[in-house]
Amino acid sequence: MGVSVVARSPEETYALGVRLGALAAPGTVVLLIGDLGAGKTLFARGVGEGLGVQTRVQSPTFVIVQAHTGGRLPLWHADLYRLGDESEVEQLGLDELMEGDGLTLFEWADRFPEIFPSDHLEIRFEEVEDHRVLHLRSTGPAHRPLEEGLGR
Repeated sequence: MGVSVVARSPEETYALGVRLGALAAPGTVVLLIGDLGAGKTLFARGVGEGLGVQTRVQSPTFVIVQAHTGGRLPLWHADLYRLGDESEVEQLGLDELMEGDGLTLFEWADRFPEIFPSDHLEIRFEEVEDHRVLHLRSTGPAHRPLEEGLGR
């Protein structure tokens, strides 16, 4: 299934992230897929605002995983771009984060698709001329309300 949402500006990409943060439930796993500069980190920043986290959400490229707390749910923001293979992913203990009571958000999730639970929300960022299209697809019942809520 899935839905597509057009974001005509960076502000609209950010606002969609805010909506996701507001709608998210404990145990939410979100996969962000898109080219460099497609808006993944901007979207993640919006998710942080929607959750009410107390720290600024930035690209976690060099630290791999950043924890943001103090909001309605904790936000675990991971960037898989610099990881070499699945053994490095296992060493980080990402499976424990995904089983927790927060929202886990992965940039460059397409690098290791096999590590994610079968029920998650995938968001593909596509740049089209002067705007972005975000393609949302839930893969199970726990994440379907997010797909539906963001697709409105």
